[in-house]
Amino acid sequence: MKLNSRYSFEGIIASLIFIVLLLVVLLQILGRTNIVAGPVWTEELARWLWVWMAFLAIAEVERNDAQLNMGFITELFAKRVRIALFTLIDLVYLAVLCNLSWIGYKTVLRTLRNESVTLPTSDAALYASAFVASFFIIFRVLQRLNKRKNELLAEA
Repeated sequence: MKLNSRYSFEGIIASLIFIVLLLVVLLQILGRTNIVAGPVWTEELARWLWVWMAFLAIAEVERNDAQLNMGFITELFAKRVRIALFTLIDLVYLAVLCNLSWIGYKTVLRTLRNESVTLPTSDAALYASAFVASFFIIFRVLQRLNKRKNELLAEA
């Protein structure tokens, strides 16, 4: 099945997590009334879902190159200077992401035996969000760098 290029794997997963998050929060709200007995795990699950959704959404933002930037400053430079500046920023960003993925990996290993307070899983499932999402983000930044390189080659 080929997905429309408007949608990415990480964007779809982040959207599905958001829907589940809404349902969990609704259950949490209903649990504070006399309608439904409120399960204690909803608060923790909502937090975990939020973290996973946010990290995966970063990759979607990178795919669309939609992060915040100081466009009014960069517009002062010639196109080639802008491309060089954005490339340098992306290379530094990649170095930071690689370091963060390493930290995420070590954190997952360190928390494998920690039990969640209310969920029947290890805390490593929460910390894996940064580790997993970092690979999607790195992939999207590499795609952007490749696209930029191809634009420069086409110009020459």
